[in-house]
Amino acid sequence: MTSLYTEIDINAPKQRVWQVLFQKDQWKYWNTFLFDCDSRLRFEQGQEVSLSLRRLPNDEETEFEPLVTRIQPEMYLKWVSSIPGFRNEYVFELQEIGIGRTKYLHKSHFSGLLTRVFVPFIRDDEQRGMQRMARELKRYAERW
Repeated sequence: MTSLYTEIDINAPKQRVWQVLFQKDQWKYWNTFLFDCDSRLRFEQGQEVSLSLRRLPNDEETEFEPLVTRIQPEMYLKWVSSIPGFRNEYVFELQEIGIGRTKYLHKSHFSGLLTRVFVPFIRDDEQRGMQRMARELKRYAERW
């Protein structure tokens, strides 16, 4: 399994950070990495949602329909997207690190036979996109 990881400390309460992260229909106001393609589909455990991502700011969007596999309000959101031979699991985690302070963790785990084929081509750009999203979430949550 290949994994990518980023984290950032946010000077905002965990509840606020969760609200910003969980309301995917509002991502268009702050998020240049992940995009909501259908605001009627909310994050619900066991439901697919329609999203897209843009690894680099000027790249074309890649659409996908992940299955939401775990929601723990104000703490944890996980989804899985897959095609035959390739699986990507996204994990978003929030940790309270002090009064009005939150640590945001974003992990991406790749598995399957095609991991060795796809990941070398997307690893660096995916990592930069995850880091960009973390910085954007921080800026938005801290001024919201």
